Amino acid sequence: MGQDLDKERFSEAEYTRFGERLREQLGVLRALLAEPGFGQGPATIGAELELVLVDAAGRPLPRNDEVRKALGDPRVVLELGRYNLEVNLTPVPLAGRPFQLIGAEVQEALTRVDAAVAGGGAVPIGILPSFATGDFTKEAISDQNRYRAMGRGFRRLRLEPFLVKIEDLELSVEDVILEAANTSWQVHLRTPPDRFARLFNAAQLAAGPVLAVCGNSPFFLGRRLWEETRIALMEEAADDRDIERRYRRDGRVTFGSDWVREGAYELFERYVRDYDPILPDLRENDDPRHVSELRLHQGTVWQWNRPVYDPAGGGHLRIEMRALPAGPTCADMTANAAFLLGLTLAQAERDLTGYRFGETYQNFYRAAMHGLDAKLSWPGVDGELQATDLVLRLLPEARAALLEAGVVPDDVDTALEIIRERTRLRRTGAAWQREALARFGGDSERLVREYREHALSGLPVHMWP
Repeated sequence: MGQDLDKERFSEAEYTRFGERLREQLGVLRALLAEPGFGQGPATIGAELELVLVDAAGRPLPRNDEVRKALGDPRVVLELGRYNLEVNLTPVPLAGRPFQLIGAEVQEALTRVDAAVAGGGAVPIGILPSFATGDFTKEAISDQNRYRAMGRGFRRLRLEPFLVKIEDLELSVEDVILEAANTSWQVHLRTPPDRFARLFNAAQLAAGPVLAVCGNSPFFLGRRLWEETRIALMEEAADDRDIERRYRRDGRVTFGSDWVREGAYELFERYVRDYDPILPDLRENDDPRHVSELRLHQGTVWQWNRPVYDPAGGGHLRIEMRALPAGPTCADMTANAAFLLGLTLAQAERDLTGYRFGETYQNFYRAAMHGLDAKLSWPGVDGELQATDLVLRLLPEARAALLEAGVVPDDVDTALEIIRERTRLRRTGAAWQREALARFGGDSERLVREYREHALSGLPVHMWP
């Protein structure tokens, strides 16, 4: 999705040919994944950080292209909203000090982007509390063909305007711009094909308790909603199913509805079978091993954990973990990544397909709604546990798995101690935002200004005043 398209309008013939190309490339991908030695190599991790640009008052600032050009940094790309940017971090080996390396790069990148915003700054936050309805017009969409084409692709599939409903909030929307309200911290783990199913299922299981301890988007348009309202808003804003065509169980943004049993190909095949193309851009001269159309299509199905095929370095697979919010600080985000990766590695040691998927599904949405107040289940545990108790119970498992993967002890302990203290004190980003908004008498712009100041300091949120 980082590359722009040559045009924004496509014919029905191009949609048809694109669908044919997807089915052809599934066969190519299946053969690639079956090649001896494909995707083998040391485990690496990477991440993407989405940011919101704000003015001096704390309101969204629609100048992303201007800031990107001023930076001249290939890591920084445009996102859907004119007030959004994304920073693509450098992949690092999992063994060693990955969280120290990623944390340092996040801090450096955030500081650089913030300094490049004339008359404002950059904020890593799940949803900006100062958003207003006027920030979600078609004029707020970034000036790129791919985003205009995406809007057209969605409108081809669903009736418009359509309704977005979260609790008592109901909006009539004509485009995909509401997606721009959500900013995430997306973590990538490279995995060999023969380990994909176990690691992917483990990431699904891990998502619930990890999300419970890192909520950072409690507000949208003046309403207090979920601990991680971003989860509900993304699923609603990017749903391509209109009222008359709810034939597909899962929306375009989804947690999924079952375990993976065979491997990554199973998911790619499902994405082609179940989801209509929305960006039918045909790449006529690409290397067939790049499966360019298939990768483009896969990038328009936003499962909270999803497979990535990357042709770089002879080709490899990654699991992209998309459920974590941006922010509050580089220390918090690296801690969240450490807990998620450690818990995923730990749970991949067992076959989860005998455990009820519905309980894992329920955990994820309970955590998004209630954060540390959620009641969660876990394999091998009778009944339900308070999220705080479950998180503290799982931290040693995450630590042991990271050490087994070759992460040095002080890098693991520095990261996971932040999770422990945040849990013990019940001081998530969402909790801080709620308290601050009450302290400021409902002034969301003042909340954003103070949040930005603390976020740039790098001090973990449980230590914020």
